[in-house]
Amino acid sequence: MARLLSLLCLCLVGQVLGQDMPYEEFIAQIQACPKECRCPANFPRAVYCDNKGLKSIPNIPPHTWYLYLQNNLIEVLSADALRNATELRWLNLNRNKINTNGVQEGALSAMSHLAHLYMDENLLSSVPSPLPASLEHLRLSRNRISSIPSRVFIGLDKLNLLDLQGNKLMDDDVTEVSLKGLTNLVQINLAKNQLSSMPIGLPPSTTQLFLDGNNIEKIPAGYFKDLPNVAFLRLNHNKLGSDGVPTNVFNFSSIMDLQLSHNQLTEVPFIPSGLEQLHLDHNNIKTVSGANICPVAAEAMDDDNDSVPRLRYLRLDGNTIKPPIPRDVVLCFRLLRSIVI
Repeated sequence: MARLLSLLCLCLVGQVLGQDMPYEEFIAQIQACPKECRCPANFPRAVYCDNKGLKSIPNIPPHTWYLYLQNNLIEVLSADALRNATELRWLNLNRNKINTNGVQEGALSAMSHLAHLYMDENLLSSVPSPLPASLEHLRLSRNRISSIPSRVFIGLDKLNLLDLQGNKLMDDDVTEVSLKGLTNLVQINLAKNQLSSMPIGLPPSTTQLFLDGNNIEKIPAGYFKDLPNVAFLRLNHNKLGSDGVPTNVFNFSSIMDLQLSHNQLTEVPFIPSGLEQLHLDHNNIKTVSGANICPVAAEAMDDDNDSVPRLRYLRLDGNTIKPPIPRDVVLCFRLLRSIVI
């Protein structure tokens, strides 16, 4: 009877803890767990090797989907160490010491299921190549990246998030050639680089564009004509003056959230009807007038609010504007829920 109960429990454990894994794979996965790492039985496809002071990648069990190697001292991304880990979906290598030469050829491209690659805070000087076609999220922030190899993104049709913030990219590094292949990109983060102009060659699919902390002084007229889907635009902490922001440059229907804090603006830019959040704090704006910034004539607004501008949040603190907000501003933006001044 005891043996029967033991076998019954073993079967139940295999079914419950193995989750979507066959029991034999579950056992093999747990037994192959590297001694330096932790392989929880209730999450058998994950291997935790983070915060272990590792200088190299241990041999990874073959049925691993999620591999956590952040906060170590790893210098080389070895194809040999990952040769069995062909089922990886998620690889976290944040905060190691990997430079571009330390990414061995084929180490990444061999992982045909890899969707999420995180290599923030390493020593990379270039975007690693080649990359697997399965990739959806690529995070390379706070490295030393100063170049994007041509054609590095060719074939990455699934990539929708590219994070390159906190690197050393200049205008000539972010071009139509270097970004070619990003046909389904949704979010690109180029904040805290060394850009002095708006990047060219961004794909039309771009929805979230983050450019904070650069040296951008002007936005070309018609810049967003080829970017019809931009809904979230961040240009905080740049060098934009009102003469560098053409009158109707933000007049496109997709924009919902516009952030221009910590610039050198002296006037409130044109506010499109669909905009919901506008950050203009810490500029040099002295006055605000509904007659100048309201995108809809008062007589064109109906009682059902269908034609009323959608602005709900407006931040103006850190300027020289003194309260109260003019009545014509409030009448125009009647959906406003919060004004910070």
